[in-house]
Amino acid sequence: MPSPYSLPLHALRLAGKCALPLILWFAAGELARFALLYGATEVAYGDFRQVRLVAVMTLLTLIVLSALTVAAGMLYSLRNALWETRARIADGVPDERFYRVLDRVAPAFAVLYLAWGFHVEDARDIFQMDIAHNFYEMTSAAFFGEGTTVGRGLIDLDWRVSLGAMVVTFGLKTLFAKFVEKNQGRFYGFLAAMSEFAFVFYGLNATVAIADARSEWMSHRNVVANTKDVWTEAQKNVPLWEAVTGWFGEYWPLFLDAVAVPLAWLTVAMLIFGSYSDEARTLVKGTRLEKGVDRLEGSHDLTQKSFDHLTGGFRDRWLPLANSLRLVFGSGFPLFGMMCLCYVSIKVAGDYAQRGVMTLVGSREEWAWAYQAPPVEFLRQMIVTVLTMALLAAAYDIAATRARLRGEAFTGA
Repeated sequence: MPSPYSLPLHALRLAGKCALPLILWFAAGELARFALLYGATEVAYGDFRQVRLVAVMTLLTLIVLSALTVAAGMLYSLRNALWETRARIADGVPDERFYRVLDRVAPAFAVLYLAWGFHVEDARDIFQMDIAHNFYEMTSAAFFGEGTTVGRGLIDLDWRVSLGAMVVTFGLKTLFAKFVEKNQGRFYGFLAAMSEFAFVFYGLNATVAIADARSEWMSHRNVVANTKDVWTEAQKNVPLWEAVTGWFGEYWPLFLDAVAVPLAWLTVAMLIFGSYSDEARTLVKGTRLEKGVDRLEGSHDLTQKSFDHLTGGFRDRWLPLANSLRLVFGSGFPLFGMMCLCYVSIKVAGDYAQRGVMTLVGSREEWAWAYQAPPVEFLRQMIVTVLTMALLAAAYDIAATRARLRGEAFTGA
């Protein structure tokens, strides 16, 4: 029975045993990501700007899909080093090929990726690459008081073009989703995820434009103005209001970074290893709440659809994480605590190590870090990513092995 406190050593064992494929996957992903980011900064400028902006959105979709492929590839390369995988092979369970794993996990990965806002970092990277690549054009335009489109590749798409692209991608998303449900053909899951990402990204401009117009209209309504006044007075007069809201605003982001985000990536790992669930029934199985799920499923179709619309965003964001937490908690709280502690420690140690290396290297000129910093940053990201993937795989492996040795099934069903 492996101890939860052996998680760091097990993660290091997996990282050492699978170091080469993990590094190769990471390097290939960074190369593809750089090429796509650079392409997004080049294709945005020239004639037929709206067509070019559609191409920028398409490249953003490909950037996210490359992140999906790399994450799946790194975790897949760890499969054969896991105790649980060897036990399954010994029991005669055939191992999945990579393209089948990628096709199976892509739709659920897309939901998690969008629900937790991981795509915001990808959009930010496109913006930063655009600013860096066209810096002199931007500063020259600012110096002469001229307008510039630098850094606007993701926000200048016309809302009518966005709506048209949304209609097309929604149709593709629905079509591929039907194929996935019927288990027809290969790569329909991957194509469904691509359509899901494209539908969201193309719709951002139209959604923001409509929301801005609506918020401008709403801000002048008497009800809204009076509500703002009441809210301001409540903040001033309700006892402990400022203390509670201040504490929540200070510590909630830390909770997300230290607990929720590691659990989200552990859910992605469970997608790869085949122990994933996003169903409410799985979470409440064996409890009194299961009767409530039975009643909801037996209710009128309109009631079920209304409930799905009201709780859709919350369920997409938290339900898979809650199921993953349930599975890991089956092995005891120490395993989950060790995973969160190690996850945060890897991130913090990576940042301090990068700062230490840059301090040791030093430079007499500030501009020298324009070419000295990228290799150091690449090395930090590579080590942190490799150790993080190994940590996620190790947490899953220990939890699944402990469940198997207790005679329990470590599955999401």
